[in-house]
Amino acid sequence: MVAHSKVSADNALGADPRRLLDPPARDCSQARGFQGPGRPGTVQAQGNTHFRTFRSQADFSSITRASSLLDACGFYWGPLTVSAAHEKLKSEPEGTFLIRDSTQKNCFFAISVKTATGPTSIRINFQTGRFSLDGSKENFDCLFKLLEHYLSSPRKVLVAPLRKVRVQPLQELCRKSIVKTFGRENLNQIPLNPVLKDYLKSFPFQI
Repeated sequence: MVAHSKVSADNALGADPRRLLDPPARDCSQARGFQGPGRPGTVQAQGNTHFRTFRSQADFSSITRASSLLDACGFYWGPLTVSAAHEKLKSEPEGTFLIRDSTQKNCFFAISVKTATGPTSIRINFQTGRFSLDGSKENFDCLFKLLEHYLSSPRKVLVAPLRKVRVQPLQELCRKSIVKTFGRENLNQIPLNPVLKDYLKSFPFQI
């Protein structure tokens, strides 16, 4: 299904998004397009942007960290339109997904995924420091923890990301394997030099 309505374009994960998601069960360097607080309690967006004003330094930090990790992940496609995202996914296996900028004025990011009925998109909501998929009560303090959750779900809504470069560098594959083996909470305990530890911690996810 390809969503044509601009209003609902990022909220089209099937007729009812919750049918494809698990039922309710229910940490970024400087990013492009943002700057620090203009006055106490408020963080201003830089230049022309459809993003709402940040209400706290914590929210600003969460989004800038997410933006930094997205820049490093390889499957963030930036300001890709809904139709372009769906075109990229239509010939991919079911469960293939990508992250892009949302077209909605009150939302930062959206996920586009190939489902059994075709490519579709859903907003990634951000509220009070927590990320969630629209239509789900599951929420996480990190965007990539959200992705890991749905990647590990038995329902296999998400299976594999669509990367801009299909073959990952060897060092990224090694990092992914180390994180999977030791767990991101144990990276400081690995007997490696500080430079290698910093590299592991720069993207401590199994995606």
